[in-house]
Amino acid sequence: MAAGGLNDVLGRASGAAQRVGRAPSDVTVVAVSKTVGPDDILAAYKAGHRHFGENRSHELVAKAAALPDDIVWHFVGTLQSRKAKEVAPIAAVVHSVDRESLLAAFAKQPQHGRLLLQVNLAHEEQKHGADPVAVAAMLDEAARLGVTISGLMLMPPLASDPEENRQWFRELAAMRLRLVKEWPDLKELSMGMTDDFEVAIEEGATLIRVGRAIFDV
Repeated sequence: MAAGGLNDVLGRASGAAQRVGRAPSDVTVVAVSKTVGPDDILAAYKAGHRHFGENRSHELVAKAAALPDDIVWHFVGTLQSRKAKEVAPIAAVVHSVDRESLLAAFAKQPQHGRLLLQVNLAHEEQKHGADPVAVAAMLDEAARLGVTISGLMLMPPLASDPEENRQWFRELAAMRLRLVKEWPDLKELSMGMTDDFEVAIEEGATLIRVGRAIFDV
């Protein structure tokens, strides 16, 4: 872990929340440890951090078995439906549900964490995520299956300036506000990474996914 990386991110996240009149406690920093070994995760843990994110199911399983039980694990990567059974009992939050087959896979699990629906607002062919026009139908399908969707997740287009992504963060926040009238459990907004998390917080992020700025990888 880069010296001061975690504290720097926590401080910047707190400052971004305060700039727009939000409580810093409204924002959870998920330390994305996808290429990081258990020793580095443990260093962040000993510094007081508890929320960590993985993007591969086998790494999540292995690290969860090797590290303290009170870590709050997040799954942030693309997930095959057949792997849902591995992730379900470990991940407190799955950020990347993007299709009905994955909803069905989680519905079959006796227990699972909070599920977030990934939305592809920019219609980028190379990225996963539900088409914005399909989101309401997916929420209906989740309800039919008895699965609760707790929020929305976004990976915006690559940008050289964080301000370029403000429009996408704002659009996802507006979508949640529209949808929450019918689906009141839709409370979370997972958006913002190392290069743009402060802008995301200013636009309403409740979960930010930060790896490089914390672990220097």
